[in-house]
Amino acid sequence: MNIIIFGPPGAGKGTQSDFIVKKFNLYKLSTGDLLREEIKKKSLLGVKITKVVNSGALVSDDIINSLIENIVSDKNYKARIIFDGYPRNLSQAENLNKLLLKHEQKIDIVIRLKVSLDIIKKRISGRMICSICGNTYNQFFNPPDESTKCCKKEFLKKRDDDNVDIAIKRFETYEKSTEPVLDFYNKMNLVKNINGETSISVIYKEISSYLNIIEGWLYIITPYKYAFKNIYPINYGPNSRN
Repeated sequence: MNIIIFGPPGAGKGTQSDFIVKKFNLYKLSTGDLLREEIKKKSLLGVKITKVVNSGALVSDDIINSLIENIVSDKNYKARIIFDGYPRNLSQAENLNKLLLKHEQKIDIVIRLKVSLDIIKKRISGRMICSICGNTYNQFFNPPDESTKCCKKEFLKKRDDDNVDIAIKRFETYEKSTEPVLDFYNKMNLVKNINGETSISVIYKEISSYLNIIEGWLYIITPYKYAFKNIYPINYGPNSRN
């Protein structure tokens, strides 16, 4: 199955995506990771991306779409992708639909993590990282245990961009850019709204309930494929459980 997960910065998309990847044997497609990997390879496209990034401009949809097709067209990832942070606009959503149809695939579900601005502000502005051990905390939701040896107040640091003003700007940008994208998928009856303000485990349980239904439905349609996968496990790369 192919999944899209939406949510404003600080909603916990990354955490939930990692859980989903592990349980359902999916490949997590992050445009940021794809861009960094291409730059690291120093390919012709990577050099082009580097120039764009260094100029302060946004990477064009054409470049993003090209990187996306490289993954969608790869048989190792066919119908087992979770799109994290893509599509970001209506044009990308329409292009993704065309790419999937071209490669005989489709989106099975769109998960939308709904989190209020007040919660997002606290999640982002309250984020703290221990400079000693690297553990991440939140002064509002997950403060360090007072008995801890290294994560004392003097060792807890905040990133410069983890502040209320930036949190508000990111949230507003997300809401504005994703509204037409969500409308696009709502017309296909694919969007499932999840309360992203509950605990990580509760959110994951609700998401899993939807995905279990889809996986069960796919098993009925293609039982031999699933039987083959269980009998002869295939290594699908770094995100595989096998």
